[in-house]
Amino acid sequence: MTARTPPALRRGWTTGACATAATLGALERLWGGAFPPTVRIVLPKGETPLFDLQDCATGPDWAECGVKKDAGDDPDVTHGAVIRVRARALAPGAGVVFRAGAGVGVVTMPGLPVAVGEPAINPVPRTMMQGVVAEQAAHFGQRGDVELTVSIPGGAELAQKTWNPRLGIKGGLSVLGTTGIVRPFSCAAWIASIHRGIDVARAAGLTHVAGCTGATSETAVQRLYGLPDHAMLDMGDFAGGLLKYLARHPVARITIGGGIGKLTKLGQGARDLHSGRSQVDFAVLNGWAQQAGLADVSAANTALQALEIAGPGLAQMVADRALDTVFALLRDAPVQADVVVIDRKGTILGRAGAT
Repeated sequence: MTARTPPALRRGWTTGACATAATLGALERLWGGAFPPTVRIVLPKGETPLFDLQDCATGPDWAECGVKKDAGDDPDVTHGAVIRVRARALAPGAGVVFRAGAGVGVVTMPGLPVAVGEPAINPVPRTMMQGVVAEQAAHFGQRGDVELTVSIPGGAELAQKTWNPRLGIKGGLSVLGTTGIVRPFSCAAWIASIHRGIDVARAAGLTHVAGCTGATSETAVQRLYGLPDHAMLDMGDFAGGLLKYLARHPVARITIGGGIGKLTKLGQGARDLHSGRSQVDFAVLNGWAQQAGLADVSAANTALQALEIAGPGLAQMVADRALDTVFALLRDAPVQADVVVIDRKGTILGRAGAT
């Protein structure tokens, strides 16, 4: 029987691409006199997707359009959100001015690619929107002096499911994207968020940050050390992505926290701790247990079961080995490190490293 090839996952469009399309639609009305039903934009790598416009409105010196974000098959919290842009004519010489409307955040902390006090519209979307303004101004014989106010209805609520509150982006979502394309289930966006979290922590002068595999370990580590929210890096499974960036952009101290399963994989050298991309080697884990004089765990099916068989001494062995991997990934960076192994109730089972 021939195995079926799984269907290709459908790509989507970033908030930045949607905002650019909405900008084009608004300018067509502001300077050309009519809203088109669709617009086609050029992405940074030359692709030219078509976008439907919706919720268009106009006033004496402004026009506004919305584009519903389609993130394809990616589990993006902004999938289905409407990205709206209002273009308003400004006095000669004003240039292009960006404003944050309802549901779009404002930057309040340094370390991000946008200055403090500015709308959270990242550099590439700004460049794309400015390019549309320049093209349309030339086409319609206008000056190109406009205010672009980006809003996302419901964005303030959606932002609570993102990194924005920790990064000091207040009031809503960010307008993001470097290519204009959302690639389904890509690790790149998550790792980029980890990198930005480190940038913000460094800019804020923090000397201690933490990366944890999940909410329970994060709560336990934050409570253990009294760390502020913006010191908590949402590492998830991407230990390698965090530690390699930290090696190049050091903070004085990093704490890695997580459950016995994921930290066992880290101790065995895995950089990506996702169950689909790394597995616990139970022969190796049993070797650790034997070295510590603990019970035989070679028949265990999970690291948690091995812990139940061998007891808390195994968690300590895992913490020690995970710390070895942490230092290997940090190379010779001037970073102190410690590892905290936590159970599902948030109880600390083992610790290794800096105290």
